Amino acid sequence: MRPVLLIWLWLGGLAIACPSQTAAQSQEVIAVRDYRSTHEREIVVELIDFLRLPNVTANLGDIRRNAAALVEMMERRGIETRLLETGGPPYVYGELGVLGAERTILFYAHYDGQPVDSSRWQGHMPFDPVLRDGALESGAKIVDLPASGEFDPDFRLYARSASDDKSPILAVMAALDALRAAGLRPGANLKFIFEGDEEAGSPNLGRVVREHGDLLTADLVLAADGPSDPSGLPTLYFGARGIVSLQVTVYGPLRPLHSGHYGNWAPNPAMRLAQLLATLKDPASGRVLVEGFYDDVIPLSEFERAAIEAAPNDDREQMFALAIAEPEAEGSRLMLINQPSLNVRGLRSAWVGDEARTIVPDLAVADIDLRLVKDIDPKTQIDRVIAHIEKQGYHVVWNEPDTETRRGHARLAYVQTADGYPAFRTSMDLPISRALIEAVEHHTGRSTVKLPTLGGSVPLYQFTDVLGVPTVGIPIVNYDNNQHSPNENLRLGNLWSGIEVLASAMLLH
Repeated sequence: MRPVLLIWLWLGGLAIACPSQTAAQSQEVIAVRDYRSTHEREIVVELIDFLRLPNVTANLGDIRRNAAALVEMMERRGIETRLLETGGPPYVYGELGVLGAERTILFYAHYDGQPVDSSRWQGHMPFDPVLRDGALESGAKIVDLPASGEFDPDFRLYARSASDDKSPILAVMAALDALRAAGLRPGANLKFIFEGDEEAGSPNLGRVVREHGDLLTADLVLAADGPSDPSGLPTLYFGARGIVSLQVTVYGPLRPLHSGHYGNWAPNPAMRLAQLLATLKDPASGRVLVEGFYDDVIPLSEFERAAIEAAPNDDREQMFALAIAEPEAEGSRLMLINQPSLNVRGLRSAWVGDEARTIVPDLAVADIDLRLVKDIDPKTQIDRVIAHIEKQGYHVVWNEPDTETRRGHARLAYVQTADGYPAFRTSMDLPISRALIEAVEHHTGRSTVKLPTLGGSVPLYQFTDVLGVPTVGIPIVNYDNNQHSPNENLRLGNLWSGIEVLASAMLLH
């Protein structure tokens, strides 16, 4: 392991966090809370300043400005920081040593964000953060930032990346501030790696891991990304699904045709695509009908099944909030995230609404994402779906077909695929996993929700499979945060509790 160069400095003696002393634990988290409650405006203002920086992954100039802001944020806190260049968005790396620490924790998060459609943000622009006195869906209004005092925990900050993933970065920094202010020190050496192109599928993470593996060595990676459980309990996820996607285009006539003259004679690609998509899933069970789709699923361990059983079940509340009458498969639980999935994420053919025309379309397009669980290879899963399309009588091509190709095949599908990445999973039963659970539960005084798999996808297999470092997610943001969508938001109460949870993890010895 590369020696850590910068040692944590103390201004009030060597205060030591001892996990075995319940009273001391309670006092530590109280000290963190006391710091936060007297610095809430300062924390929110720093986050707002960070959120004002546009961070759409594709704009390298904006991404570099975010990286520079991160470097300043970290160096101001005494973290030795450097940029790891990739030829694209840089990774921001930092380290902070703790005298006598025997373990090293690497915190991972990303500072880039999804594209924005400003026309769909209500009352403000995506990079002009506003504070509301609750959730927008409940009619909450924009309010001024309080000049002093504590903020209502149900207030929400609205901006792109408010939850995904700038607030967890700020919470990590605030947790450090709180520990230092209380004269407490982390129980482990701390490292940080903040990514700038996660929303583009992390195309450079593998290169960074290969070229800078010595910097990233650690006993545990903590990923500060993703939503916490709706119950409000501290949440730990020990895996995340992988992802791979494909786009399928099917064809009708060479150009759109008048539906009166040609309807019911010229093949309609929108109808054929709908029929093709309908063959992918059983309408009653919701199971994917692609041959071999579930073949490589590794069964959950007894420990993992018990954790799922113990997790709060708020499916009914979420169904009510989302106006869902019943789940896709009757009687199923949201914990189906521990299985691979096939999702039609978008459809396009001709025009609709005010632009609708009485035509037979010339083509129809479907975008599909496949979520993967541990040990399912992305390419293998794509190949299975393509084989299914061929079994439905389609001739599959990999380049946009010319006129002769279209004339030669009654059912033609042009398939485009995007690079994906596999899932990861860390055993909940490892000594380091148990130590983390114990640290968070003891320091917060609350039980944790332990999930074998996060529903979303993050490419953390690079740490588990390439570097061999156990990796656990420690999400803090509200589950209803509209991440990746217009009106993304952060509930301030989640930020406050998240600071305490992250500080508790830092106290792990």
